[in-house]
Amino acid sequence: MDKEVWVRADEGGWEEKKIRITTALESGADFVLVDVEDVPRVKELGMIKTAAFVAGDAGLDELEDVAAELIVFGKGCEGDGTTPLLFDFSQSTLFKSLESAKDVVGKERLGAYIEIRGKEYERLAVALASFCRYLVVVGTDWKVIPLENLIAELQKYDVKIITGVKDVAEARTAFETLEHGADGVLLDTDDLNEIKKTVGLKELLRQERLPLTIARVTKIEPQGMGDRVCVDTCSLMRRGEGMLVGSFSGAFFLVHSETEESPYVEARPFRVNAGAVHSYILVGEKTKYLAELSAGDEVLIVNSEGVTRKATVGRVKIERRPLILVEAEAEGRRFSIVLQNAETIKLMGKERPISVAELKEGDEVLVHLSSEARHFGISIDETIIEK
Repeated sequence: MDKEVWVRADEGGWEEKKIRITTALESGADFVLVDVEDVPRVKELGMIKTAAFVAGDAGLDELEDVAAELIVFGKGCEGDGTTPLLFDFSQSTLFKSLESAKDVVGKERLGAYIEIRGKEYERLAVALASFCRYLVVVGTDWKVIPLENLIAELQKYDVKIITGVKDVAEARTAFETLEHGADGVLLDTDDLNEIKKTVGLKELLRQERLPLTIARVTKIEPQGMGDRVCVDTCSLMRRGEGMLVGSFSGAFFLVHSETEESPYVEARPFRVNAGAVHSYILVGEKTKYLAELSAGDEVLIVNSEGVTRKATVGRVKIERRPLILVEAEAEGRRFSIVLQNAETIKLMGKERPISVAELKEGDEVLVHLSSEARHFGISIDETIIEK
């Protein structure tokens, strides 16, 4: 599951808040947490999701007019420690506010902010989980134990836990607590580098490693003309990186990006000339057909070590070009891919990218194999034959 990074910007004057907000925006944070009156000014700065503090006594009709993606109750209520916490949670302002607001704006747009000052505040957080999508929990003298308790107790609820942190070190601890970790962190700091480093940590944690296997090429055969797909991303790739593509849903070749110049064209390190329109591309735990991709989709970039990262598609180009069939085998299985027949199209070999123009039987290339079949791109446990 992807982690979220929120940046807190509800204290001080607007210029102080603005610095945090713009850094969050430029760094790629998921949310900024602001007071409701600042939401319009945040929207003027750029496209970033806003979580807005509203007063516990806000009228229900006012909530429908809030422009923020998320409405957060709790600042100044019993849950933040500024007033005594009632033993009967159902009589607390925070409880009542969320219960009423859920029927007006829906659970998906609601969050609860709670400052954890003791065991009773943990119990309040659990009591509120049914009414909101996010629980923002902040502590003063606590670190791991209350967070562990909340993660354990709330795992059966459809709620995300965002925990308050001061720097990237605390964020890493929060993300790794009880293996699953918090769903996100609320970063409260004036150190702009900490904002950038925390968002960078989130991106690092998104990286997974896929097992790659060496396959031996058994057949190379020109196929005449057909439609092939170039996937242009909003990210630059490096030597050794590409995308996992194949004609079979359980066997993917590592098709190399166009990071290297040739006598014919300049390098285009944002591009993978991925293959024929029918091909599968691995985009995470699912697959898509190359022909289905469009601008704004998310794709998986993989390097020769199997380390993955995600990128956004900026453009997809489908053009009629001469094609070539490459078959290979590994682990007793035979599989194939259809690529454009051109010198600039390369498969990742054992040690270097190999152009299809120089590829020959017996060469070794990197592939990712899966034993599971797929239904509409989703992995399922059933028998399927592809040839």
